Amino acid sequence: MKKGVDGVEGVQAVLYRVPETLLGDVLEHMKAPAKDPEIPEITAAELADANGVLFGFPTRYGCMAAQMKSFFDSTGQLWKEQKLAGKPAGFFVSTGTQGGGQETTAWTAITQLAHHGMLFVPVGYTFGAGMFKIDSIRGGSPYGAGVYAGDGSREPSESELALAEHQGKYMATVVKKLAQA
Repeated sequence: MKKGVDGVEGVQAVLYRVPETLLGDVLEHMKAPAKDPEIPEITAAELADANGVLFGFPTRYGCMAAQMKSFFDSTGQLWKEQKLAGKPAGFFVSTGTQGGGQETTAWTAITQLAHHGMLFVPVGYTFGAGMFKIDSIRGGSPYGAGVYAGDGSREPSESELALAEHQGKYMATVVKKLAQA
């Protein structure tokens, strides 16, 4: 995703992560990987500084993970002041299985954007023939890039990485066009 965004002249992606809501012993029991210390936690207020946002999150029971929902819940002041209204935003997700809810996760997350007045930018079928490939496992949908994580040991396929890079480039192009308008 970042490679795609950064590949558009004049646009730069900045990675953040939302605050963790689970206790350390719970994360250890889940065998969750350690957080990358190079990626800082974002605050809700920092969203207002972005020209566009791509939210990435794991799916839990067909919806965004509780950590992401908690972060969205912390954006009430931004909603009150309409600080995110008109900003383009999109999603990319991961699920444990093919039936894990990649599309339903995006559908249910769209409500967060709608309440803020943000502009949902789906990847649609702009990836062309790559959206129709069935010769390998590929997550993602017209709503956004996706990966099947399995038990956490599976690495993204070339098709999944290509869709993510495309979505990053597509979003960066939309953000750049809106900034010029």
